[in-house]
Amino acid sequence: MSTFHWDGRQTSWIAPGEQTSNLNWMHINEGMQNTTARLLLTGIQVEAKRSARAVVVLGDSITDGATASLDKNNRWPDFLATRLAPHGVAVVNAGISGARLLSDGMGVNALARLERDVLVQPGVHSVIVMLGINDISWPGTAFARNAKSPTLDTLTAAYRQLVEQAHARGVRVIGATLTPFEGALPGTPLDNYYDPDKDALRQQVNNWIRHSGVFDAVIDFDEALRDPAHPARIAGPYDSGDHLHPGDEGNRAMAEAVDLDALMPDLRVAPAVNSSMLP
Repeated sequence: MSTFHWDGRQTSWIAPGEQTSNLNWMHINEGMQNTTARLLLTGIQVEAKRSARAVVVLGDSITDGATASLDKNNRWPDFLATRLAPHGVAVVNAGISGARLLSDGMGVNALARLERDVLVQPGVHSVIVMLGINDISWPGTAFARNAKSPTLDTLTAAYRQLVEQAHARGVRVIGATLTPFEGALPGTPLDNYYDPDKDALRQQVNNWIRHSGVFDAVIDFDEALRDPAHPARIAGPYDSGDHLHPGDEGNRAMAEAVDLDALMPDLRVAPAVNSSMLP
């Protein structure tokens, strides 16, 4: 199977023939096509000083940047990368639109991809886990018409397994609360993505993430994005318009909500480096 990232949020070009040595390939007219998907490439690694480290973000479309502005690098992990770059820390975006904690579908489940997407990444120090909203909300929609809703115990057991496997490899795990989604995806085939029972489970999961003590640290994205007057919804300035995915300012607010000292407790004493790794 060819590597394919359907919603890369970056413009790519496809040109006919052999173009690897053509410095003026952008001026090709005949047969030139563009796409906002990323084809074939899985990642770029750059040689760095031994002290360079990385944070991996394991997530779904919110992390993937589904509604971020095209060609602007405005996904929330991009804003986080800007904050961490002076400290010689890279951010690897392992978000897959539609990804789930428990089940395969848009990619394999979180535990099945943990080794590939997190544990073998060069310099990995910490992983931020922001998964679960699709597990909660897909059942009953066009994506999973006959699926049963997960239980809180099933979801928390999966989080615990993920944390245990990461800890066994010396990787810290930061849990992220699930963001508000009332009214999500209106006018689409997934306009039943939200209902009050699903939101009640989201809030139970968030309460567990905040207070279980399973994670090394917690980022409260729910608190960062919710409308104080209507906590089940994303605040207007942060909403992309689909009531599920944050827009650019919402992504910025998420990155600003990350406590860098909690993310990497020794960050203040880590030497800054000039080169690192690109996702």
